[in-house]
Amino acid sequence: MNLFSFTANFGSEESCRLHFKEERDKIGVQCKCGSKEHFWIKSRWSYECKKCRSRISLRSGTIMQSSNLSFLIWYKTMFLMTATKKGFSSKEIQKQLGLKRYEPVWSMVHKLRKAMGNRDARYTLEGMIEFDEGYFTIESTEIEQEKGIRGRGAVGKSNVAIMAESTVLEDIETGKKSNHCRYFKAKVLTDHTSEQINQTIQESISEKSILFTDKSTSYIDIADYVEIHITEKSNKETTTETLRWVHIAISNAKRNFLGNFHKIKGKYLQLYLNEFVYKLNRRYFEEKLFDRLVIAGITGL
Repeated sequence: MNLFSFTANFGSEESCRLHFKEERDKIGVQCKCGSKEHFWIKSRWSYECKKCRSRISLRSGTIMQSSNLSFLIWYKTMFLMTATKKGFSSKEIQKQLGLKRYEPVWSMVHKLRKAMGNRDARYTLEGMIEFDEGYFTIESTEIEQEKGIRGRGAVGKSNVAIMAESTVLEDIETGKKSNHCRYFKAKVLTDHTSEQINQTIQESISEKSILFTDKSTSYIDIADYVEIHITEKSNKETTTETLRWVHIAISNAKRNFLGNFHKIKGKYLQLYLNEFVYKLNRRYFEEKLFDRLVIAGITGL
């Protein structure tokens, strides 16, 4: 959605509310008693359960629950976050919205990033999968700086598992093979143990998949959780061919974070990765990306 379309369709608080209600009605509203039948009370902008008569506000159970910010502000923020591939920092969004306080904007943006992650967590990768790890720069705490940890888990670095569906395509005429990439996942790892790697595999990848990795000792049990596990020695050829897409994703994510965010704290890194991967997985959605984020805001808690 471009700026002119957004302004034409969502120029007022009421237009945003009506659109949010339309999308929520398509998904359905369920009362705590289990009933899905409701009356709509326009004067209160809330639903009333036909069975137990309890009321559910339009925001209740969605990403906007307990927020004092208007629907228009939320919609403008969702538009800004989906308008470009690179995205905006919370500080820049605050500036664009013309709001005085930073904290509500920061909270709103992180809630949207969490909803993005929850939406993608519904799906598992399948087929031929590339798996590797990347180290992302984060803001270290004073305690970490005093410890001066080196190597894996070093100060100012966070380990992230990157996964990508990668299908091999062969040109019928030339016989040349290439990899076509579909969907990605990214998971912050608190350590580099095989137990956490295995858990990440189980949560993110179908057990019927074929998984490609390097020969890291942390990957020795992966074969127990997928159909086939293929390993190759880590070298330049592996990076550019076998694990090509995960390394492209790692490189692009690092460049994106460096260009848009001053410092990222380790405990929030997963949220930034959520946004990056969410938009990467929907890179062909174009103008529909805004609409998809609205739906994620309704269902992605």
